[in-house]
Amino acid sequence: WEPGQDFWIPHNRGTSRRIQNMGFVDGDINKGLWMTLNGGKVLISPPNVDLTKEEYEFKESDIKTGGYGLTDIAYRTSDEVWAVGGSNVMYVSFDGGKKFSFDKSANNIPGNLYNIKFFKEFGNMGWALGSNGLLLKYVG
Repeated sequence: WEPGQDFWIPHNRGTSRRIQNMGFVDGDINKGLWMTLNGGKVLISPPNVDLTKEEYEFKESDIKTGGYGLTDIAYRTSDEVWAVGGSNVMYVSFDGGKKFSFDKSANNIPGNLYNIKFFKEFGNMGWALGSNGLLLKYVG
């Protein structure tokens, strides 16, 4: 889609799983795209995606969610990536999203986590937003 066009242009998603969320790697379209899929899958594209193409190349991250859905991803740095989802699960990667491991920070809190954000302009302060008004602050 470009400004002035009347409608969005559909693109193939390359998977039959429903997309939960999408975003830009480290907040920069030139660094690539990420998407979370039903069943706890994470896909990340290489940098410099050609948005005029019908399909994009994605690589699946190594993440073992046990089927829990992931609702958001945030890059704290270009290497440190956090993913959150249902049942307050949190996962962290220290290699740019290639391999994630479980983080038990929110393990004993009932509910779901919906969003995670890091604010570079405030010293990489991080927040995760969950159900019932839950707000978690990153302390690293």
